Amino acid sequence: MTSARAYAAFDKSSPLKPFDLQRRTPGARDVAFDILFCGVCHSDLHTARSEWPGTVYPCVPGHEIVGQVTAVGAGVKKFKVGDRVAVGCMVDSCRTCASCKEGLEQYCDNHDATFTYNSVDKHGAGPVTYGGYSSHMVVDEDFCLRLSEKLDPAAAAPLLCAGVTTWSPLKHWGAGPGRKVGVVGLGGLGHMALKLAHALGAHTTLFTTSAGKAADAKRLGADEVVISKDAAAMQKHTRRLDLIIDTVSASHDLDAFTNLLARDGTLVLVGVPEHGHPSPAVMPLIFGRRAIAGSLIGGIQETQEMLDFCAEKGVVADIEKIGPHQIDEAYARMLKSDVKYRFVIDMAPLRG
Repeated sequence: MTSARAYAAFDKSSPLKPFDLQRRTPGARDVAFDILFCGVCHSDLHTARSEWPGTVYPCVPGHEIVGQVTAVGAGVKKFKVGDRVAVGCMVDSCRTCASCKEGLEQYCDNHDATFTYNSVDKHGAGPVTYGGYSSHMVVDEDFCLRLSEKLDPAAAAPLLCAGVTTWSPLKHWGAGPGRKVGVVGLGGLGHMALKLAHALGAHTTLFTTSAGKAADAKRLGADEVVISKDAAAMQKHTRRLDLIIDTVSASHDLDAFTNLLARDGTLVLVGVPEHGHPSPAVMPLIFGRRAIAGSLIGGIQETQEMLDFCAEKGVVADIEKIGPHQIDEAYARMLKSDVKYRFVIDMAPLRG
């Protein structure tokens, strides 16, 4: 076992504080690495503040992780000391069910995906897994990802959640040339959805409640921007879109967006609201053979594909770097949507 320095939530209301935790001694298939940068996801805030059930304290969030390898086990074949690596939302799964064998570990049929933080630690280093708000980690080789030297490591960190969470539905539902893709909301997820849909060659439309975001949306890859409170503007897009990625994490009316889908179009929910959305009307779905679907992060294989695509296309997140002592300030600003578009923690102070 080795000690790591971290920042942890000790209850749902107090500021995060320094915390010393134990990482396991690397096994034969393990990769040990110093954490360079970790993105700050809204899921971190939900978990740290017990807005989602099941938080175990102390809680060390963080699942958008970029690091540099310091040691590898004797059986490791993909990585060597000095390599740049990345870890996203999962660090293990059952590996035996149909979903895991298909590279879709996030949908593990045995409900045995081990998430990067606040999951039962199968290796017994702690009561639960501890995430990336820390100085270093030890992760099984199969759940480590290669990160190209072409990508800025800090700006690449949010790709590990915000990136793959939008990449997975874009690829699954066929975003590309000749397809019209809508994105609802321009936050951490929304700005990545725009960038990736644009890079894939789709015609992109951003839907936002804020007219002030139009110029930035076009810079990020939007071909059109629609103010969703403008009924006439929304009407013009009726039955036009093949796919809509809804990134909003607050409860809202879905009917306004299902009406914009073309026949056989799909509205995909990736934002998780604190309270459920109002029930959608059935008739617009039936008369257009439209669908409302959900999508959860991404599997290890598709995360690697996304990272390689981003390296090829030069796609990274728009970020603001902070220090570990600024995490609570970042949480407060996130609640006010005061970030463009992802906070990333520089872990140098913890590595000492």
